[in-house]
Amino acid sequence: MRWITWLYPGINVKRWLFLFTIGVLMCAMGLAFLFNFQIMGALEELVFQFTYAATGKYSNVLVILVGGLFVIFGLGFMIYGTRKTIKSVVSAIIPEQNGSLMEKVFVQRKLTHGPAITVVGGGTGLSTLLRGMKYITNNCTAVVTSADDGGSSGRLRKELGIIPPGDLRNCLTALADREPLMERLMQYRFKGDSPLAGHCFGNLFIAAMAEAEGGMEEGLNATSQILKVRGRVIPSTLEDIQLQAEMSDGTIIAGESQIPKARKRIRKMHMRPADAPAAKGAVEAILKADVLVLGPGSLYTSVVPNLLVEEIREAILKSEAVKVYVCNVMTQPGETDGYGALEHVKALIDHVGKQFLDYVIVNDEKITAEQLKQYYAEGAMPVTPDVEKIRKLGITVVPASLISKNDLVRHDPRKLARTLIMLIYRLRLFGRGVQFFDYIFMRHGLNTMDRDVSGNSKK
Repeated sequence: MRWITWLYPGINVKRWLFLFTIGVLMCAMGLAFLFNFQIMGALEELVFQFTYAATGKYSNVLVILVGGLFVIFGLGFMIYGTRKTIKSVVSAIIPEQNGSLMEKVFVQRKLTHGPAITVVGGGTGLSTLLRGMKYITNNCTAVVTSADDGGSSGRLRKELGIIPPGDLRNCLTALADREPLMERLMQYRFKGDSPLAGHCFGNLFIAAMAEAEGGMEEGLNATSQILKVRGRVIPSTLEDIQLQAEMSDGTIIAGESQIPKARKRIRKMHMRPADAPAAKGAVEAILKADVLVLGPGSLYTSVVPNLLVEEIREAILKSEAVKVYVCNVMTQPGETDGYGALEHVKALIDHVGKQFLDYVIVNDEKITAEQLKQYYAEGAMPVTPDVEKIRKLGITVVPASLISKNDLVRHDPRKLARTLIMLIYRLRLFGRGVQFFDYIFMRHGLNTMDRDVSGNSKK
């Protein structure tokens, strides 16, 4: 009965099947008129004569039975023939087609009509989020910081005068339709003592595409087509910018890679030049988004740098999208030592200039001592959820179980994507009014969002 799934809503097939059926009926009627109804009348007369010969009397039952059999067999031939035709065409166009075609059509339709989500950030945190986003929607845009100045990206930035491609590469790889194969290729790092040693193939590939296409944005679009990326990846600015951190003792540390090494508490982040324009596509993606997601990722060197671009900051405040911040699960030595979720949120608000967030997603899953061993040596600690403290800022908190089961303590892409899609569809059903209900429940200690991914109450 798998064929019945072709009739599911959203497949965009039923209308064409209906049109096909209308066409068959019209052809049948046309043939009847062409034959002047005499042949059809003769066939009906033969059926009556056969009935009389077999039973000794005329009967309409046999005529109805024969007519019904003709309809059943006719429909069977039509469905079987159509199915074989579609399968033959698809196998010729996509020879490596595996699995159910219906399932692929259904998933693709749902992804195409998925919500418009724009995520803002950088680093490994953003790519982790995008790995889950591509199972929610094809309408996902990543606005990525371009302040990296270390490693292969830093070398290409100095030698070729381009914006650093490292974070862009990670995001493209995460959204690629054939992720495992492409990830191995795009993340391959050359070894040895040659001039290429230390360079990542993906960085070189993006740099080459940018030069071949006449610009970084054009190069990223071309790379997306080659990698079959589900969505878009856009730098926050195309200018050659430098991050500067003003520390609590008044000192200024310049350079994205140097800031964490100072091991001082950061008071404020700055960007040089301060008036660097935003990439046009980044502003458009923020303004057109249904949902705007910030983080996860290094707070001061991945997420905040995007907010330092004035046009990006203004677009975020102007956007009517639901604004969600995904808080990190671990502190980052040299950046957020001793920070809880509240301090992460306040840092974002301080750099934007006003409270702009609607929701904050925090992890409330306990981290095992075995997982934490390697982090204690570096000085990293779990980020406390600070649920009640954040609520006092007028922000709805979404506690959820988000930790990956791997040795490294980081977000699980599918758990995070599941939490986001649950929130998005609640908003689609109830609109912004859902925050009113959350507030009412919160006053009684029964916040509706205090549930884990499976929907089980935490209270």
